[in-house]
Amino acid sequence: MKLLFHYMGRHLRRIGLGMTVKVAAAFLELLIPYVLEYIIDRLAPQGRAAPVIAWGLVMAGLAWSVRWGNIFANQSAVAVSRDCTRDLRQDLFSRTLTLSGRQSDRFGLPSLISRMTSDSYNVQNFITSIQTVGVRAPIMLVGGVCVALTMDAALASVLCVLAPVMTAIVILVSWKGIPLYDRVQQEVDRMTRVMRENVTGVRVVKALHKEEYEERRFQEVNRRLTRSDLTASTVMAIPAPAVQLFMNLGLILVVLVGARRVDSGAAEPGVILAFLIYFNLILHSAMSFNRIFLLLSKAAASADRIAEVLRTPEDQPVLPEGERRENGALIEFDRVSFTHAGTRAAGSAASFAGSRPGKCLDGITFRLGPGESLGIIGHTGSGKSTLIRLLMRFYDVDEGAVYVEGRDVRTWNKRELREKFGAAFQSDVIFAESIRENVTLGRPLTDQQVLQAAEDAMALDFIAQKSGGLDHGADIKGANLSGGQKQRLCIARALAARPEILILDDAASALDYRTDARLRQTLREGYPEAAVIIAAQRVSSIMGADLILVLEDGRITGAGRHGELLERCPVYRDIYQSQMGDLA
Repeated sequence: MKLLFHYMGRHLRRIGLGMTVKVAAAFLELLIPYVLEYIIDRLAPQGRAAPVIAWGLVMAGLAWSVRWGNIFANQSAVAVSRDCTRDLRQDLFSRTLTLSGRQSDRFGLPSLISRMTSDSYNVQNFITSIQTVGVRAPIMLVGGVCVALTMDAALASVLCVLAPVMTAIVILVSWKGIPLYDRVQQEVDRMTRVMRENVTGVRVVKALHKEEYEERRFQEVNRRLTRSDLTASTVMAIPAPAVQLFMNLGLILVVLVGARRVDSGAAEPGVILAFLIYFNLILHSAMSFNRIFLLLSKAAASADRIAEVLRTPEDQPVLPEGERRENGALIEFDRVSFTHAGTRAAGSAASFAGSRPGKCLDGITFRLGPGESLGIIGHTGSGKSTLIRLLMRFYDVDEGAVYVEGRDVRTWNKRELREKFGAAFQSDVIFAESIRENVTLGRPLTDQQVLQAAEDAMALDFIAQKSGGLDHGADIKGANLSGGQKQRLCIARALAARPEILILDDAASALDYRTDARLRQTLREGYPEAAVIIAAQRVSSIMGADLILVLEDGRITGAGRHGELLERCPVYRDIYQSQMGDLA
């Protein structure tokens, strides 16, 4: 909960003003039954209308002040909770963007989404309630008992007995409810993951006619969420009827005892009426405590989940720059090995045959100079994309080092390092923005640069055919574009800033062979100073590269030019023959 108080601390002035008004309104509300008792027991028996009317106007003024005071305080509380949650979500989003690859894998995308949505919503509700109900309820509870004591100690003793019992019930149950709501949010994560998988893969589901299977799968996670929520809600629902039962018993006792005291002349009728009003205020305050602790249970679990992300330590610090390597290489891998978090266990099912247990990449060494091209080929899972992620420092190596311009990538500021790259991936994202904004992505690029990049990426023709051209809006995930159009748009995005290092990670898989060949020719002629790295499944995409790496089970099984590999690398020769036919 320290996290919430940290964000609320940024708005202390508004919180202080709103709570001051709320406190004042609560005390004024406590005076209304007292004034009513005075009118009934003191003024009415005198038979004069003027004092009754005057004090009636006082009651109306108190009621008006309470109403508008509560409106102002509630509006202030809503504004504070809105701003606190906005800041919290913004910080959470920013931290999510800076998580390392390992950290993102550990949290999981569905969990990060639910923390930013449902968890932040729980926090917002609590911040609002703690400034409104959380201020009013204790004042009405304690203040009501205190005022009642001054009016009639015998009747007030009923309240003094019941209040501690009700408070203990609420606190005990709420303490039990916090871990239950943490479990609910974990089930929300699972449901979000299944929903995301099905929304993303809906075409596959339909193509394989697996709608019923996925419905049953979702039904199971939905049932688990319902059970967890029902358990938490059932436990947290216990205080409400218990409190109401005790309060109603107390109300009955007040009526019985009060009637006897009025009958015996020990109490006035106005006192009993005021007592009933105070009892009603105290009842609602006690119920409000239950609601506050319900929201507290949810918010505490949600705040802990949000804080877990915000407080995750940086695991990719910028290291001090050591001695530079002066070998003329723009990119160098020196005996690089890497293991994904899920494959660390020796002998795991994810371990690659022939390499050390659990290694995704093992002993990778090569150099690439400025203006040179590198082709990476290998079967699915051979480590092509992992190699690129290490180069761009999405992950850090376990052994060895990766160098850019003679410097270990771990010594580069991440922004400076990644500004050298232009990258397009097979599953790259198309945003629900205009074509221009999808290419610029917030960078200060002119329309001429955008059009040139689109032309080089073979995307200019289809852009010109779209209504509005560069202003044409893409749907979410590029649903109104074909696979080839999306890939060409992503390649244009990578080319637009004329990067020093261009990476195409299976980014031309949806292009026909002719377009792919024209693209490679354009890259050679139009970007002669850029180092180009192409990871692909197709031999035709990489056969013209200055250096080709053949990866198998995380290791380099062949390195050289196309002709050299055909002669001495059986793996490359088999891939070539399977795609291009007989060597002859």
